Amino acid sequence: MKKTAFITGATSGIGKATAINFALNGIDLVLCGRRQERLDALKEELGKEVKVHTLNFDIREKDSVQKAISSLPKDFAKIDILINNAGNAHGLDTIQEGSVDDWDAMLDINVKGLLYVSKALIPQMVERKSGHIINIGSTAGKEVYPKGNVYCASKHAVDAINQGMRIDLNPYGIRVGAVNPGLVETEFSNVRFKGDENRAENVYKGFQPLKPEDIADIIHFVITRPYHVNIADLIVMPTAQASSTIVNKS
Repeated sequence: MKKTAFITGATSGIGKATAINFALNGIDLVLCGRRQERLDALKEELGKEVKVHTLNFDIREKDSVQKAISSLPKDFAKIDILINNAGNAHGLDTIQEGSVDDWDAMLDINVKGLLYVSKALIPQMVERKSGHIINIGSTAGKEVYPKGNVYCASKHAVDAINQGMRIDLNPYGIRVGAVNPGLVETEFSNVRFKGDENRAENVYKGFQPLKPEDIADIIHFVITRPYHVNIADLIVMPTAQASSTIVNKS
């Protein structure tokens, strides 16, 4: 049976790679993001393979989230797979030097945005007693590293929400799991360092980081397991990475 996936943060990185992977595997798409021109380009590219609908909204604004999801046309209204991918890191500072604006951005996007989208889509899954939710976490949700304080807190929250969501939705046969990547070369560090490209590039020098396509392959593997199999929590790092602070750079 043909399925439809709803992907947040679909215009770059893991979200974009997952959209491309899903399209090549015949999964219809609802792609969400804030950059309309990128959504349009993806729709034109992937629309040759599957049906694609785009939603342009800011995940931090709960009214915008609800309005956008309520606007889904009939062909895209039934969501089988939810990929809660949208997330950002802002700044790398000690707790005493951290920016409150950065804290708000991380908590609003990584935690509250995930909740707003989930809240809007879960009821239909509960009603049908079917669905699959993948929450994109991070190794930062499993440990805390220097100057990672609030970003790590936001990803620890995703870890807790993932566990709680799986418990609450268990009676309805809805599969819930998390994929927690380590170092993936995306726009992540450009955002964290506020456009400082040299600083961002140095994060990935001296070793081979994961690529967005690596994570997309894993996500596709997770969603294509037999119904009785639920991959509840998966951590993936590049071979060169042993932890958030130990990376073999040669």
